[in-house]
Amino acid sequence: MERPIKAIAFDGFPIIDARPFFAKAEDIFPGKGRALSEAWRTRLFEYTWLRTLGGHYVDFWHVTEESLVFAAKASGIDLAADQRDALMQTWLTLKAWPDVAPALKELKAAGIRMAFLTNLTETMLDAVVKNAGLEGFFEPHLSTDRVKAFKPDPRAYQMGPDAFKLAKEEIAFAAFAGWDAAGAKWFGYPTFWVNRSNTPVEELGVMPDGVGSGMADFVKFVLG
Repeated sequence: MERPIKAIAFDGFPIIDARPFFAKAEDIFPGKGRALSEAWRTRLFEYTWLRTLGGHYVDFWHVTEESLVFAAKASGIDLAADQRDALMQTWLTLKAWPDVAPALKELKAAGIRMAFLTNLTETMLDAVVKNAGLEGFFEPHLSTDRVKAFKPDPRAYQMGPDAFKLAKEEIAFAAFAGWDAAGAKWFGYPTFWVNRSNTPVEELGVMPDGVGSGMADFVKFVLG
């Protein structure tokens, strides 16, 4: 019997462990790092959506920096240039979650093709792949820079079928955020939510096809 899933489009964060960024924020601003991180994370994705809707795309690196500066101001934090740069450079030192490498090896052994389909820039993705020793698992990155539209714009998700030369029903999408799981499902992907934060499903009238706390659950979803 032919396997229904032939490829996987990964959002960045089922693979990338971003916790060191938040730890760095707390190191630089003791007692204020958590508030800064939460404000930054909210504004970061709001900016991606606003720039896409408004037709004023800039890459994710720039959006990350812009939203960080805003979040600091909103949190009453005096963010010096060297502190801003230190936080930004943390993005280029990130590695993978501990459960990633074994899962990717199992998927690759099963003949499943894989690529990132994410808002992150190619430079940010290349850094993580190198830091985590994940060379050889992924096909060329499907960064939203290719289409100048952030997820959940359908133009972003369409990169998967275009690159893999497969029907979207043959490509599993691995989401980290609930809104991304909803967007991928709206687009038509078989969608799995790697819900590492154990947050509730978004109230958007759509459910992912599978939910789990880590990559082992996702492998079971793909390979059956």
